[in-house]
Amino acid sequence: MMNFIKNFSKDEDGAVTVDWVVLTAAVVGLAVAAYGSIKGGSTDLTSATSDYMGSIDVGNF
Repeated sequence: MMNFIKNFSKDEDGAVTVDWVVLTAAVVGLAVAAYGSIKGGSTDLTSATSDYMGSIDVGNF
């Protein structure tokens, strides 16, 4: 039983998995934050462009 506990404490196979899970969660969190920032700016830009295009008088060609 003592050998099992010593081997278990020295085993590092699961540490790599934990590192990848934390890294992936950080990347996903940054992507969500970037999406929120981009979404607000693009919505405002689209609205301003629509207002500008709607106010143009084409006239008679």
